[in-house]
Amino acid sequence: MIEVKRILPLEARQKTESGSALLVCAYESEELCKRNRLEGALSLQEFNSRVPQLDKSQEIVFYCA
Repeated sequence: MIEVKRILPLEARQKTESGSALLVCAYESEELCKRNRLEGALSLQEFNSRVPQLDKSQEIVFYCA
């Protein structure tokens, strides 16, 4: 089973800026994602299209406002 863990925004930023985690906007609506997109974040649709190429050990940070 995959462990889901809540982290603080600062930790998420550090992980994504260092490249150790992938940042994903968790809104299904592209409109909501566009309004709430953080720098460097993928939309949920972009993420879903990349899933087959991701390393199984890749850390992923999902966010919503």
